[in-house]
Amino acid sequence: MTKLFEPVQIGKHTLANRVTMAPLTRQRAGEDGTPTKLHVEYYSQRATAGLVVTEGVFPAYSSRSFPGQAGLATDGHTEAWKPVAEAVHARGGVIFAQVMHGGRTSHPDLLRDAPVKAPSALPTGGDVRGFSGKTEGVVPEALTPEEIPGIVDEFREAARRAVDAGLDGVEIHGANSYLLHEFLAPNSNIREDQYGGSPENRARLVAEVIRAVAEEIGAERTALRISPQHNIQGIAETDVQETIATYQALFEAVSDLKLAYISVLANDPEGEVVTELRRQIQQDHGWPLLLNSGFAVVTQLDEAKYIVDNLGADAAVVGRMLIANPDLVERWETGAELNEPDMDTFYVGGAKGYTDYPAMVRV
Repeated sequence: MTKLFEPVQIGKHTLANRVTMAPLTRQRAGEDGTPTKLHVEYYSQRATAGLVVTEGVFPAYSSRSFPGQAGLATDGHTEAWKPVAEAVHARGGVIFAQVMHGGRTSHPDLLRDAPVKAPSALPTGGDVRGFSGKTEGVVPEALTPEEIPGIVDEFREAARRAVDAGLDGVEIHGANSYLLHEFLAPNSNIREDQYGGSPENRARLVAEVIRAVAEEIGAERTALRISPQHNIQGIAETDVQETIATYQALFEAVSDLKLAYISVLANDPEGEVVTELRRQIQQDHGWPLLLNSGFAVVTQLDEAKYIVDNLGADAAVVGRMLIANPDLVERWETGAELNEPDMDTFYVGGAKGYTDYPAMVRV
């Protein structure tokens, strides 16, 4: 027996099962970031997952991080997300928007003449992608202390737009080397003010964003995604104790909030760092834990069961298999044949590889 197909309480919602959809970059929006009918179809197709989390959406054009990214930056975006929420709810689903700031991973031509901003004037050391193609990342401008409240307000305003659109909550993107993760990591944050130099200071901005969003829409609608020691795009969290101390400081800074959940992506979910952070999340703070076993592993049924039944996560976060199988939960539960994800269509735009994966055949 497995708990994977049992209900679970997440914030104010009782999820129908413990298979949750990862925030998956799909690049199907146009230049202005407005969701389309394709987004309505795509997300509603996957509504039978216990929780659907959207791809990372930008809260302002100055924080956009890849071409085709959808936004929550304008009233037009709010209106365009309404039919997405309605379609997911019509199928009994729950949907959160992941809100992200690209930080130093942003390509200048995405930002409508705004400069690339980061905690410190340090580039990723790799390529970034924009409308004009792939190029070496620029050296970003370090955010000034006076600019940081504006970043917090962008997350707050995007959260309000999400709820006004009928979405059920917001997952704050503090992972995968984007702006908030850049503040958390010691090699991308070499500031000497109140936002750098110690675990507590590096965690300060993320805590301020969480608190602002929770004040705006309620803590029960507010969640956080982190990826400790997921060292990509120039991030290097290499010291075990330093990494634990940083995330512990973050959790302590918002410990009074009854958050919807914490989602953790980790290539080694049984390693020392994640084991300790899992304990803090669930036991010390009483937050639901969603766990994702990292980019290196395509999460199959056995892995999802292991995450819930053996590692004690409240739900498993699943990515690529939900791209290819909109009805994945039913397929897994009944042992039906699975579609295989076509990676060549992940980021190309249009319906192919997005909304045209076939539903299971019922005999």
